Amino acid sequence: VREAWPADRPLIVRISATDWIDGGWDITQSVELARELEEAGVDALHVSTGGAVIADIAVGPEYQVGFARTLRDAVSMPVAAVGLITDPHGAQEVLERGDADFVAVGRAALREPGWPQRAAHELGVRDPALYPGAYHRGSW
Repeated sequence: VREAWPADRPLIVRISATDWIDGGWDITQSVELARELEEAGVDALHVSTGGAVIADIAVGPEYQVGFARTLRDAVSMPVAAVGLITDPHGAQEVLERGDADFVAVGRAALREPGWPQRAAHELGVRDPALYPGAYHRGSW
């Protein structure tokens, strides 16, 4: 893929760090995979978990962030964290703790399409580029 993908565009790979079942895919295998992906020229990892099989998963705020941290510590490429990151301040804390280089917000943004703008506003970012032109007057 790296050979076919334009050099000026990042190649980001999403991996499932664990499938949450005994004897299944786990974080140790994910660390090995992440290192191989980095050697192959992948620019960043997007770290999720589960989804391949039915498993008992303890879901809660930021429940997948620790997996991103483990992989971030194992490779030098940027790593994205996911997993019920729904609060802008929580997302900022993930970054400040060094758990990830960026966060990916999925379901929260589907429920609230203006989530990125609200997050920027709540975190004190005042950049007109974050808002469509029609919204500038009411954005801050």
